[in-house]
Parts: sequence; C-alpha cells; structure tokens
Amino acid sequence: MAKHTLFVCKSCHRSSQERPENPPFDGDIFLDKLNALCNEQFPNDDIEIRSVGCLWACSHGCVVSVASVDKPTYLFVNLTPEESSLPLMEFLQLYLHSKKGNIPWKKLPEHLQSGIFAQIPPLGLS
Repeated sequence: MAKHTLFVCKSCHRSSQERPENPPFDGDIFLDKLNALCNEQFPNDDIEIRSVGCLWACSHGCVVSVASVDKPTYLFVNLTPEESSLPLMEFLQLYLHSKKGNIPWKKLPEHLQSGIFAQIPPLGLS
C-alpha cells in the first residue's frame, strides 16, 4: 500500500495579525497534537506526518495538506489545533480506506467542510 502523507505547516498561526514573535506557533502545537493522534489511530505507520516551513496560505490560519500517490491532494485551511485535530483524523481514515481518494464534500467531517480549500488531481491522472 502506498504511503499517505499529512503535511503540516509549522509556521502557521490563526491570523497573521495575532502571530507571536516567537514560537511555538499554532502550527507547532497542531503538529504535536497530530503526531500523538496518528500514533494512536494509525499504529501501522499508514500515515507519515511531515512538517513543512510554509504552505503559502498565511492569511488562512493553520494549513495542512493530505497527499498520496495516485490519489488527489487535499488542502485544508483555517484549522485550529484544538478543534480540527479529531476531524482531520476522521478524514484521514476516509482517505486511507478510499481506493481512489475521492472523498465527496458531504462525507467530509462537518468541521472540515468549511476548511477545504482545494482538491488537486493526482499526478497519475490520464
């Protein structure tokens, strides 16, 4: 089975106006929460979490991306470590168990429906 990757922006904060001068930023806190939850819910290392310096959506709060080979990539914005961690785990379960990775908007956890920013087609799409 192909590896599924969750990219988490470490430099994100809920709003660029509220961003503190020194870490930890919300992205760091979110990354820690997601690592702990993934270790609990995906003990077989089905999900790899990669922190990235920036996902270039700074005006959109915390940003994550979910990707896999031959599946669409999803970009979620305006997330918070406190409220978005568990819904993101629900989405990862759907994505992981979907053969083609196409998750209809109505099947997204309700909290993530307003946070979906993009669904990017897979590279292997012909």
